[in-house]
Amino acid sequence: MAQIILKRIASGDKTAVQECLDTYGGLVWSLARRMSPNSDDAEDAVQEIFIDVWKNAARFDEAQASETTFVAMIARRRLIDRLRKTNRQPNIDSLEDVLAEPAGDKDTDMQMYVEAKEAAQAMKNLRPEQRQILHLSIVQGFSHQEIADALTMPLGTVKTHARRGLLQVREFLALGDSDLEKEAAV
Repeated sequence: MAQIILKRIASGDKTAVQECLDTYGGLVWSLARRMSPNSDDAEDAVQEIFIDVWKNAARFDEAQASETTFVAMIARRRLIDRLRKTNRQPNIDSLEDVLAEPAGDKDTDMQMYVEAKEAAQAMKNLRPEQRQILHLSIVQGFSHQEIADALTMPLGTVKTHARRGLLQVREFLALGDSDLEKEAAV
């Protein structure tokens, strides 16, 4: 198996930069097009995203997330930051839609599809308020304060629901598919 691209970038391998662009360019471009008002903004965003990816490559930990998820989260954060600067809201329906967007490579597509399906299943097992808060945070890009204001809920309660929800999702994802179905049935 080839060495992980982000580890190679972190170690200074110049060929890994082009491989990163080839491997994740479709994913980043599709996210940028969805969340940018026009093609010019999307192109600028893609450049910023890949700069962030390269700067943060050393922070990648394959025990925490897949390389695809790491790149997608950097892209999402950068795009939400850009939208907040211009007072726009992201045009995204659900987390499943974002993660299931085709990236161009069949292996990458399959990996993203599986991860998105697992995350969506884990989210379904949360209490409704946890699911709603995580949806507003992850998909819509709301801050905790914005969620508290929108739901007329105390800020501490929002933070608690978000934290507990994320911990439960992490536990569900760690269990695996067959264990997840057993856990959901209990």
